Amino acid sequence: MLALMRELVEIESPTYSPGVRRVAKRVGEELAALGAQVRLLDGDHLRADLPGEGEPLLVLGHCDTVWPEGTLASFPFRVENGTAYGPGSYDMKGCLVLMLGAIRAAGTKRRGLRVFLTGDEEQGSRTGRALIEEAAQGAAAALVVEPPGAAGELKTSRKGLGRFLLTATGRPAHVAARPVQGVSAIEELAHQILVLQAMTDEQTGLSVNVGVIGGGTGENVIAAHAEARIDVRVASAADTVRAEAMLAGLQPKLEGTSLAVTGGWTRPPLERSAGTARMFEQARRYGLELGLDLREGSSGGGSDGNLVGALGVPVLDGLGVEGGGAHALDEHVALESVPLRARLLARLLEDPGL
Repeated sequence: MLALMRELVEIESPTYSPGVRRVAKRVGEELAALGAQVRLLDGDHLRADLPGEGEPLLVLGHCDTVWPEGTLASFPFRVENGTAYGPGSYDMKGCLVLMLGAIRAAGTKRRGLRVFLTGDEEQGSRTGRALIEEAAQGAAAALVVEPPGAAGELKTSRKGLGRFLLTATGRPAHVAARPVQGVSAIEELAHQILVLQAMTDEQTGLSVNVGVIGGGTGENVIAAHAEARIDVRVASAADTVRAEAMLAGLQPKLEGTSLAVTGGWTRPPLERSAGTARMFEQARRYGLELGLDLREGSSGGGSDGNLVGALGVPVLDGLGVEGGGAHALDEHVALESVPLRARLLARLLEDPGL
């Protein structure tokens, strides 16, 4: 397992790079050796089907990382004191190794499986979404091998995520010659940023963040154009509707300016369902047998599980390796967790408790 983890980490696979397909192909070889029918799909996605009893379980993961090519030169794979370090080791190449170990450990006693590994999860599964939704058809449940929470908890809910662009249009003029004829789009945007930031509601889990702004053409020109890129996260479908209404209701503060909002939701919220709760309780029972005291958690970030949960399929997330430092220069995997959590996942592949 450690050798395969090293091999996968040392294939640099930022989204939309050739390395993504190389990772998918390598994992596909391992799945084929376990008896799967493997297909590499357009967009560097992988689907593998394994026979078994009952309605199939969908197993979700991804082959891309956030790390640019060349990162290994300064952040190579290494093992120190029971911990493996390297770009993409925790999110989520170590998780892919764990998944393979679980399927191998479950043997022929498990349910039928559909494994789907996305090639562009780190970019919102732009090309993978329709294929994931197709793979979810007829699935009894989805098991997501993303890493668990910081304390090892499994994830039964995740926030939904939207990306929006607010554009302010003003009226340009020379700042010295005819300032009364100009209306600044930048000034208008400044007013709107304060309105947007105030939309955050910690009680319901709605968060709005203006992350990038831009506009204007020169210091001596009253800006005709300005824009803000906005991250919106919601814990429930109700807040999705609420956030859309708030964005649509933005009104200009300065006479002579106008506003436009574009964009949309990249992931719906993953809300805890009765089926998810049953799977968690089953996982908790298995965990106690293995010496794990599992807890239930949620995440402010989305995964491909959000897309499947929106179709009414029960989803249990966070079944990957323990560790930390996702997307950071201390990304690492606690190696002792790999075989242990693989056994946990293997039990769920046999009986998810539904």
